[in-house]
Amino acid sequence: MGNISKELNSTFPNLKIKAMLNIMFTANWIHSYHYSFYKPFKISSQQYNILRILKGAGEALKVQTIKERMVEKSPNTTRLMDKLCAKDFIERIACPSDRRVVHIKITSQGLKLLEDISKANRKDLLKNLTDDEAIQLSDLLDKIR
Repeated sequence: MGNISKELNSTFPNLKIKAMLNIMFTANWIHSYHYSFYKPFKISSQQYNILRILKGAGEALKVQTIKERMVEKSPNTTRLMDKLCAKDFIERIACPSDRRVVHIKITSQGLKLLEDISKANRKDLLKNLTDDEAIQLSDLLDKIR
């Protein structure tokens, strides 16, 4: 089991600073794992998030709606969608009444990619937590925000 004091070979001025650094350290650890996990699929975790949003919606969505629903907000959402579009995982649909509005729809290839990803052997990063601990962790993170 991890111990941030040992992993960073450091002491901390107080428990709140230790907790904050632990959150940041753990977030980076999770990000690194996701980067490695999605790399063979040639997408990023943010692109995966876009595909999951579109699949869950079951219909084409405005770009702005997708941006609002993303777990990791990105100023580069349009660029992320450009890459997904180039790989035929999503398609853009112009709004006939307002050419400034574009809707995004997941393609059958995008759905197949999500299916392939769901079959991949994904490591359970929270396996050491009980259900009660997972609830407590989620509640504490909500409380911080």
